[in-house]
Amino acid sequence: MFSAEQDLPATRHICFLTGTRADFGKLKPLIVGASELPGIRVTVLVTGMHLMPKYGSTVNEVRRLEPGVHIREFDNQSEGDSMDRILARTIEGLAELIDEDRPDLIVVHGDRVEALGGAAGGALRNVAVAHVEGGELSGTIDGVLRHAVSKLSHIHLVANEESKRRVVQLGEDSATVWAIGSPDIDVMLSDSLPSLGEVLSDYEIPFDSYALVILHGVTTEDVQTNAAVASGMIDALIKRDGNAVIVHPNNDPGSEVILDAYERLDGDERFRVFPSLRFEAFLTLLRHAEMLIGNSSAGIREAPIYGVPSVDIGSRQRGRADHPSIIHSGISAAEVAAAMTVAEGMQRAEPSLQFGTGDSAERFCALLAGNEIWARGVDKVFQDLLISED
Repeated sequence: MFSAEQDLPATRHICFLTGTRADFGKLKPLIVGASELPGIRVTVLVTGMHLMPKYGSTVNEVRRLEPGVHIREFDNQSEGDSMDRILARTIEGLAELIDEDRPDLIVVHGDRVEALGGAAGGALRNVAVAHVEGGELSGTIDGVLRHAVSKLSHIHLVANEESKRRVVQLGEDSATVWAIGSPDIDVMLSDSLPSLGEVLSDYEIPFDSYALVILHGVTTEDVQTNAAVASGMIDALIKRDGNAVIVHPNNDPGSEVILDAYERLDGDERFRVFPSLRFEAFLTLLRHAEMLIGNSSAGIREAPIYGVPSVDIGSRQRGRADHPSIIHSGISAAEVAAAMTVAEGMQRAEPSLQFGTGDSAERFCALLAGNEIWARGVDKVFQDLLISED
């Protein structure tokens, strides 16, 4: 995949931190690539909703990694814990790993509270932190967390030049920012995904024509608003003449009312509801779906890569990248139904490659095999931008 002509120290220790099925799907190509490099030892610190049976116990997917990857698990939350408590416990769990087996580099992804804990823990202990997919726009509290993670990180592995510009705008040194693309595109564009028939059989899905549905709680909205969003979407799905594969939300505040709303679908053979799906199986289902419905970032990022229409409901993805395949919708049943009708009438859009071309792991490993990132210290200086007064 790449050549490592530079001499590496006998062992560099890289710790990847993952708290959700989503960030693991992004990090997995980088984990696998790093584990195959000579002179690199890899630990994956698994926490968050991975360890919660209610959300599918997705730690089992992490455990499928190559035997050479060390898996370390710790619980950072109980059901219903607030984000500040989860943050504190994440930092505490990481501190134990740093005490026992000090890593040379901690790799975190995106805008989750676990990523913030990983970045803060590393920064406070003078351990270099690499942030994957910083510089992007997220709605609600997620956008604040993403930029905070960037400010606590020392190495920035962004998806594209637009994201690089935003990280530099935050006062980061442009020499510490590399546009490597979005790592999950490596998997999306590979020839190793399971066939649709295999996925339908494995998950006992009795239909091959379906919408894919993922709705998450919105952390900055109250319970009543989250409940209204879920109710409007369920009403529209029930009235729609079609099948749906539905994936449970993540464990953000608001998830309970969404799960309660899904109980209305019990016994309806048009719907199959899952706590979670293997990442590769999810991608196969997405590639063949009629549309994606909900407010997941998959509708903004992954669906356009396949040209699949997506109905983006409500405010969660406000301000993020747009694409002709995305239909933005209000939260009422009538608005969601109208957006679904538009999606049904759309042809597949041209695939979007604005976030990468499928070689992120190769670019990442080339950085690890060189000396540039290892030679950098952890002391940071804010980089002022020169702004013209004209």
